[in-house]
Amino acid sequence: MLVDKRIYLASQSPRRRELLKQLGVAFDVLPLRAVAGRMDVVEIPQPGETAPDFAQRMAIEKAACGWRAVDARHVLRFPVLGADTVVELDGAILGKPADRSDAEAMLSRLSGRLHLVHTAVAVKQEGRIEQCLSTSVIRFAELSPLTIARYLDTGEHIGKAGAYGIQGRAGAFVEHLEGSYSGVMGLPLYGTAVLLRVFGFAV
Repeated sequence: MLVDKRIYLASQSPRRRELLKQLGVAFDVLPLRAVAGRMDVVEIPQPGETAPDFAQRMAIEKAACGWRAVDARHVLRFPVLGADTVVELDGAILGKPADRSDAEAMLSRLSGRLHLVHTAVAVKQEGRIEQCLSTSVIRFAELSPLTIARYLDTGEHIGKAGAYGIQGRAGAFVEHLEGSYSGVMGLPLYGTAVLLRVFGFAV
């Protein structure tokens, strides 16, 4: 039986699904939370770990965890793609907000400032793993407490690094962006295409 070449996406992110569709790559989502090994991916920076290193380690661990799921489920052995996005401000890592108060504090810190967004992508198949890192520089406008409150009312901040999603209403906060817009969304299209070509995809 002929099977179309595809990948497994080790992520539940709707943005990453949308971006992969832009590349024209066929994929299936791996629900990693249903795999015991998912707990091996602890999304906490190690002491002294930089934001880029943290993003890269998370992407690699997610891809590796996805590959373990492929092994465990005895499914077709297509490549597994893992990705992670980290926001960095003054050397500090801003992860996903714990609650509204935490999100408000993050956005207040980002207001009127430059920050970095690192998105790492890793692709694993059998004993081979390849990765890339996209780093973008963003400058936010000054955000009033009312602007922040209205944004938080939308709920867009939930589950997003740095408490915002550039593809939503927070796009209006961005005065300047240098780098990859898709990378800030969660999957740098150029770097991802380069990786997938290594694994034989015509992207």
